[in-house]
Order: sequence, then structure tokens, then C-alpha cells
Amino acid sequence: MANNEKQFVKEVADITADFPRWFTDVVLKTELVDYGPVKGTMVIRPYGYAIWENIQNELNRRFKKLGVKNAYFPMFIPESYLKREAEHVEGFAPEVAVVTHAGGAELSEKLVVRPTSETIICNMYAKWMQSYRDLPMLMNQWCNVVRWEKTTRPFLRTSEFLWQEGHTVHSNEEEARDFTMKMLAVYKEFAENALAIPVICGRKTDKEKFAGALETYGMEAMMLDGKSLQAGTSHYLGQNFAKSFDMKFLSKEGKLEYAYSSSWGVSTRLIGAIIMAHGDARGLVLPPVVSPTQIIIVPIAAHKPGVIEKAKEIEQILADMDIRVECDTRDMSPGWKFNEWEMKGVPVRIEIGPRDIENNQCVIVRRDNLEKQVVSLDDLASLKQLLATVQKDMLEKSRKNRDSRIKEGYSLEDIKNACDEGCFVKACWCGERECEDKVKEFAQATSRVMTEEECEGEVCAICGKPAKKKVYFARAY
Repeated sequence: MANNEKQFVKEVADITADFPRWFTDVVLKTELVDYGPVKGTMVIRPYGYAIWENIQNELNRRFKKLGVKNAYFPMFIPESYLKREAEHVEGFAPEVAVVTHAGGAELSEKLVVRPTSETIICNMYAKWMQSYRDLPMLMNQWCNVVRWEKTTRPFLRTSEFLWQEGHTVHSNEEEARDFTMKMLAVYKEFAENALAIPVICGRKTDKEKFAGALETYGMEAMMLDGKSLQAGTSHYLGQNFAKSFDMKFLSKEGKLEYAYSSSWGVSTRLIGAIIMAHGDARGLVLPPVVSPTQIIIVPIAAHKPGVIEKAKEIEQILADMDIRVECDTRDMSPGWKFNEWEMKGVPVRIEIGPRDIENNQCVIVRRDNLEKQVVSLDDLASLKQLLATVQKDMLEKSRKNRDSRIKEGYSLEDIKNACDEGCFVKACWCGERECEDKVKEFAQATSRVMTEEECEGEVCAICGKPAKKKVYFARAY
């Protein structure tokens, strides 16, 4: 590591020695976020928000293909709404922020700052639906939510965060279940093809499901330290909220029936997932699909005639190819710029100097593996394919890492030992919550998702009783 590089990264913890500190140092040093004035809040800076905008763009495109339309609902919810669904209010009560005064007076009814929007959206759906002709209703909103967390960390767990929450209502159970699974598949495809993060999908246990849902399905991603991150969830709500909010419609047969609903969401936690799934000792490694800048151009000997002009010419050519490109013309040394853009995770760097111009070429450096190659200035169109290759290679690298760290567990000790080694553990389970609690107490791990594998003839790894399900256990963020 060169001296100027050591100088640049000296304030970032060693990724192998202190992963949590490395994460915090990187998000601050690369100007993704800063701490807000209220404990547990974060200010998302332009570089971090640009990643979120790209995530929004990618997901909106996928949602709209399914007929989902964006809307917006108020962030203040009457407290009485939350109380209508007993399991829902119980699940969120410890995290709810409540407004009691406004305009210099005490409110006649307390207002909840939304922790999620099922209650207010279902109330509006009940108002809007009349007959089966109004269904399905497929809406999504991009918004903030507030959950008063005790322990916080930027992107992973904050008192306020950004997310999208989709809410659909259907005339029958089959359609609602189908849409629940359809959204899980959308999330999986997005995680793998946009974020380059392979995920394990499945149904959550009753202990881990969303408060108020009949069934919750999640996708779990492995981070570089072997912990799991819940990257998204899709919930089948059945008629729970329909009955609480009188969501009825007139069926084709002329009968008033309760509707069936689903909800699903991902949040700015995905940015944390990108950081912790791909980063290295130098800082961020961003997948091209969501990177704010896909290619950075660094002029060499920029003071010499024609260098800046050629760099700008290359920038325009790439921009015309719909590549997000930037030319760094700041009055700083090339070495400093190399280190800064490597820390910021830009997928590809172009170096162009007088000798390169003479030879009608430029030097290309990939961020994911730091490989260098020389490319003719007549072949800049190949950089589009290079970005696709980087994206594909990042997914494959992450998949190999994950697959090499999945173990089978046949006892409580197996589960703990595998988690100590930074692995996911696949183990048979009897279906009893008591055994889940034992795993948490003994191994500091939780059930993540259940698999579709049969457990016939096998026994629970925790208690030895006949097994009902095979489950992934892991330590998680």
C-alpha cells in the first residue's frame, strides 16, 4: 500500500479486525451519511441519496410492470387506528413515537408517527372500494417511517429511515397469496441483478413474522462477517386488516365480502447491505447498476496541453452511451484521486495522460478486483459491456462466499459453532418456539427463513423431537 494511500485510509478501521467499526468509518468517510442532531437519526448526504435514487428507479420500473401505482399517505395516524388490529399494535408498541400536543394545545386524540402504514391505507381502501370491479388495488408509497430504536447504526437500524411500502387488496385469497409471492420474487431478482447480492428466500417462523400478518416471507443476505441481513419482506395479511377496517366489497354474486390484502417493503437498509456484502479494506465496492458514478475519469498531468480536453471528450462519449460518468478535474494529485474514488467504490476508473493520448489509448482499472487493462480510444463502446461484466462478477463472488459458508447443523452445539465461524446453519426444527428461544439464548442466533426441504424421518436439532421444518439459523443485524 503506497504512502499516500495509507494516509487516505488511516481513519478507517481494519475490516478483518473490527468489522462494525469499519462499516461506520466507511459510511462517514465516503460521505454517504452523517449523524443527525436527534439520537438515532441520520442525514443522508448526496452520494448516499444518489444510491437510494438508483434503487428507487430500479424498483419503480419493476413495480410498474406489475401494475403497481405510486401514491402517498399521511405520516400521522390516529392512535385508534393502530389499536384496531391487536397483534399489530402489540408488535409495534415499543417502537412507536406519539404526538400529544400541536399548535400549542393538547390533541383530543394522540397521533402516531407512522411505523408502517397498513392501518391508514386499509382505512382509505375501505372508503374507496365498492365492488369487485374496484379490485385489485395495487399501490406503493416511497416515504419515511419512524421506529424508536434503542441501539442504532446508520442504514442498518435508525429511528427514522426511508423505504417503500407496497399495499395491495384483492377479491380472493388465491390472488392475494400469489401477489405476496410475486413481490418476493421481484425483490430476489432485484437484489441479485441490481445489487449483486444473492439472497435466500423463504417463509418466516411465527415468532419472526410481521405483526398482524398471517404469513411473512423474507430474503436474507449474507454479509462479509457471516451475519445475516434481512433485505426485504413480503407479507400475506389475509383478512386480518380487512376485518379490522371493514374493507368489504360487493362480489359478483351480490354479496358483501371481506377483501384479502398483502404488504411488502424494502428500505435504506439495502445501502447497508451493499456496503457489507461487497466492501473491502479500501472502502466501498459499488455494483454498477446502482452506483451514482459508474466510471470516473482521472486526467494524468492535467496541466499539459490537450489532456483535460481529451478527458472531457471521453466523458461526453460515455455520457452519450447512458453511462453515469464524471471527469475529476480538481487541483489534486492523481494518486489522491485514485484513493478517494476507490474508497467511494466507483466501479471503473479511466486514467488518461499525454502518453496515452499519443498512443490513442487509456488505462482502465476495475474497482472490484483492481485489475488494469489498456483500451483503445476507438473502443470505448466496450466499457458498457465491462460494466455488465463487473456486475456479473460481483454477484458470482458474493454467491461463492455465501455458498461456502452454509453448514448443516444437527445439534445446538453445531448451530453455535457454525455461527461462531461466520456461517448460516441449516437445521431441522420441531416447530416449537421454545426451541427457537434456546437457539437465541445459547448461540445468539435466530431463525431467518424456513426452507422447502422435507424433514420426514428427521429430528429437531435442538430438542430431538420429530422435525417439521428445515430452517436457516444465523446471527443477524
